[in-house]
Amino acid sequence: MKVYLLSLGAGLLVGIVYSLLNVRSPAPPVIALVGLLGILVGEQILPLAKSLWTKEPAAISWIHQIKPHVFGHLPKGTDRVEIAHQAKVNAEERS
Repeated sequence: MKVYLLSLGAGLLVGIVYSLLNVRSPAPPVIALVGLLGILVGEQILPLAKSLWTKEPAAISWIHQIKPHVFGHLPKGTDRVEIAHQAKVNAEERS
């Protein structure tokens, strides 16, 4: 429930910023994409600053935190039999 409340709060904050900038939601595509890029980059500022504060090389933070989050992981194809087996295992774990 806490995650939902935080998400609602973030949405309200973005709505206030949109209102201050006189941008209506849904925003025009370019404005929305630039805003999403800002969100992705903004999420990475604290982890990068933390790694620099602890004198960890920025490349380590880039490889382990920033790159996977900003660019995502490429989907991997799997065998249908493996998917069915994994679904069965997950169903058994829930029971």
